[in-house]
Amino acid sequence: MRKVILLLNVSLDGIADHTVTIADDELHTFATKLINHLDAILFGRTTYQLFQDFWPTAPENPELPESMLAFAQKINTIPKIVFSRTLSEVNWNNTRLVKRYMVEEVLRMKRQPGSDIGIFGSLNTATMLINQGLVDDFWQLVHPVILGKGERMFDGLHNKHNLKLADTQTFNSGVVVLHYQTVQNKIIKAQTR
Repeated sequence: MRKVILLLNVSLDGIADHTVTIADDELHTFATKLINHLDAILFGRTTYQLFQDFWPTAPENPELPESMLAFAQKINTIPKIVFSRTLSEVNWNNTRLVKRYMVEEVLRMKRQPGSDIGIFGSLNTATMLINQGLVDDFWQLVHPVILGKGERMFDGLHNKHNLKLADTQTFNSGVVVLHYQTVQNKIIKAQTR
């Protein structure tokens, strides 16, 4: 079964906000490497609109560093699914809109053959999928900033979720990458082998 992988940028005080990240070469190279192992990316409306406002035209900007251009190339070509009840259309290349039955759609995708599925930010969508036990890996990029207010990660979770630390990295900028895997899904996978 394919895994669902969450990539979330957060402040030290746990606020999820892509707009305050240290978006340097190291971060974009890391994100590009992660996308290279995915077949699709899931978005909620807010994060989709944030990304869609910049990345489709990014390759046309000759001043962008190579790491951003490589990320733009990959994110513009990978299939993207947007979960939103309020959007009426999506117009980013290789993107489709799902207005209902999000959990069923993700379950269907997980059962299909292929590489893993990513979620970039999209806190409400991610929380709904975590509550359903559908997120397998958590990549949390903790940025060296305290915001004090904003939307906190995982505020909407209903139950405890056991995780195992799989890896850590530290970027030169001070960003700390924490990679966790769900314990329950690892047990299920071990039983099905």
